[in-house]
Amino acid sequence: MAAPDARPGLVLAAVAVVQFMVSLDLSVVNVGLPQIGAGLGFSAVGVTWVIHAYALTFGGLLLLGGKAADRYGRKRVLLLGLGLFGLASLAGGFAQVPGHLVAARAAQGIGAAALAPAALALLTEAFPGGRARVRAFGIWSATNAAGGALGVLIGGLLTQYASWRWVMFVNVPMAAVALAMAWRGVAAAPPPARGGRPDVLGAVLATGGLTLLVFGVVRTDQYAWTSPVTVTVLAVAAVLLAAFVLVERGTSRDPLVRLGLFANRSVAGANAYNLLVGAAMASSFYFMSLYLQRVLGHGAALTGVMFVPFALGVIVGSVLAVRLGYRLAPRALLIIGATLTAAGFAWFGLLSADGAYATDVLGPSLIASVGFGLCLGPLVSIATAGVASHETGTASGLLNSSRQIGASLGLAALGTAAHDRTGAAVTPETLNDGYALGLTLGAALLLAAALIAVTVLRPAPLTPVAN
Repeated sequence: MAAPDARPGLVLAAVAVVQFMVSLDLSVVNVGLPQIGAGLGFSAVGVTWVIHAYALTFGGLLLLGGKAADRYGRKRVLLLGLGLFGLASLAGGFAQVPGHLVAARAAQGIGAAALAPAALALLTEAFPGGRARVRAFGIWSATNAAGGALGVLIGGLLTQYASWRWVMFVNVPMAAVALAMAWRGVAAAPPPARGGRPDVLGAVLATGGLTLLVFGVVRTDQYAWTSPVTVTVLAVAAVLLAAFVLVERGTSRDPLVRLGLFANRSVAGANAYNLLVGAAMASSFYFMSLYLQRVLGHGAALTGVMFVPFALGVIVGSVLAVRLGYRLAPRALLIIGATLTAAGFAWFGLLSADGAYATDVLGPSLIASVGFGLCLGPLVSIATAGVASHETGTASGLLNSSRQIGASLGLAALGTAAHDRTGAAVTPETLNDGYALGLTLGAALLLAAALIAVTVLRPAPLTPVAN
């Protein structure tokens, strides 16, 4: 049976495992894509759906997942999400044809969209303030970043020395451990009182609009931004999202997202900041992985090993955020972190085709990773500051959604810019020029995020979080 009272330590441990697993899954598959394509008979274009299927369902359903956690109980939604994620990972590992793996990845995205906002809402609830909150979000941010960075290493090692199937199987034991800890550590509290009938129309419009937005963006690798296909899909997405806003303003039902949340500068500013940081960071993993393999000529496993200093730097930054969080406001840490990460990205932009790991990658990786680690915990703390307890799942879903959408938009936009710079003649030199441009543009996005922290995130509403 579930524990009668919540155990904050087990809640933190379960949420940390959940976040590590979700972050890992965003990057662990990337290195193994060539082997996946060859093993199952994917076409060159079709194999991209191993990534897109997860991104579409995860990004498109996050708001719905956050609302479900608030309405039906966070523990219940977390356990359901973990169960689905684990089963989908197992099914994906046993896939025999391309359609099976794509379907499994889509199911993983559905599970992640349910469990990620529920887990974050539970963490916010278990650690409402003070030093314990700063420490808890520091641990959460370390596992979040470590999962994303170590995913490249783990994916490379598993693909090269075991089989690509293990990039799916690796999630199964983590989901089982997290499920057991959540079952015992999270109190089986009744869900908050429901404010009325669910806003089904709003849910359909928001989910459809977000899904089409992500779909339109991720397909720009095949259809240019100005192509009729892309323009039509993005236009329909804009219409659905605009209709969603109108419905939410006038509905008599329980809205999917109460628009008044965005009047909270903490919520609005944190999500705008997260969108830009997500765009820059997703692109950096993509560009640096390709630079190490296609320009410097390193193998998949060695490329994964070369990402380890980045993961360690993020953990160091997260620990520093905990220590500095007792003295500095979260807003100050966001400004410092984004500026430091932008400096690392600007250094990345100087990489050369005849460069070396020690000079072109290691130095900027350490600077950028420490800066990124400084941002993560304070960002989550700010995004849920001043939010009513019955809306923390929705606020968490918003934050996860802005990160996922930012990652999709950033990778598509910066990838297009890099491709245009590379041109038709694909050589190590032209590839290098494209990757350098993409990383430089990432630095500009991070500076814009720092500017948002300066201008939008005023200190007054955030003071209680820093105590």
